[in-house]
Amino acid sequence: MNDDYLKLHQEIQDDVPAKKRLFIGLITLTSFLVCIFLFLLWLIPYVGLKNIHPVAPYVLGAIVFLLIGLTIWASLELVFNIVWKRNLLFTQNIRGLTIKFFLPLMVAVGKIFGISQQKVKTSFIKVNNELVLNQHPQYPAQEILLLLPHCLQNSTCSKRLTYNIYNCQLCGRCPIADLIKLHQQFKVKLAIATGGTIARRIVVQTKPKLIVAVACERDLVSGIQDTYPIPVYGILNQRPKGPCLDTLVPIDQVKKVLEIFVAKHRIKTTSN
Repeated sequence: MNDDYLKLHQEIQDDVPAKKRLFIGLITLTSFLVCIFLFLLWLIPYVGLKNIHPVAPYVLGAIVFLLIGLTIWASLELVFNIVWKRNLLFTQNIRGLTIKFFLPLMVAVGKIFGISQQKVKTSFIKVNNELVLNQHPQYPAQEILLLLPHCLQNSTCSKRLTYNIYNCQLCGRCPIADLIKLHQQFKVKLAIATGGTIARRIVVQTKPKLIVAVACERDLVSGIQDTYPIPVYGILNQRPKGPCLDTLVPIDQVKKVLEIFVAKHRIKTTSN
């Protein structure tokens, strides 16, 4: 990675207040508990299995310890990926394992220790963004989708933007105008979704290679899970009036993220 990329990468992550330490602590504790469970799964029926066949306990033991090894390897590689900010082996697989397997367990473990779902999910979003950034993918602008929630639109606005973003009058009373300008500057696809079902339909129709999504913690996590293996970079909206009403988004952060993912392609296109 060049110095400009590392600097921009760090600026983007500094804009996000979530603590990666929470994610690393929970992933480590969750992995430990999974290993203990797997060990007990082998140990408890040990005597009974010998009555079935003398080799049965050893076969089960080999399978269980293999799963323990895979769990430890997966969690350690995830932590090293976060700490070193490098794309290690099988990062895509690790991201999928985190999304599908570790996250639900981490939410449950966090609940036991009095950690709210929102904190766990916010930490997960930041780590997911780290993994997506560490892959450092470069896509043609038309293969990137900037997906927005309808709550960014001013609640008093009479214009319907869900099916045609260009119905916006660019009055500046909400962030939509600035986001349309970024869409025009970077030439990425832009869409507004009124909910998870519409968002999934948009993804199916546009078939992006990368999604930059703005939403709350719940919707971002749900979207990251639903669209896997498509990489999703999540940007949390700001809610000065509460959820789902006249929300805001850090425009500078959106711009930095788009610069990361489309800048090289634009340079190559220009040089050709």
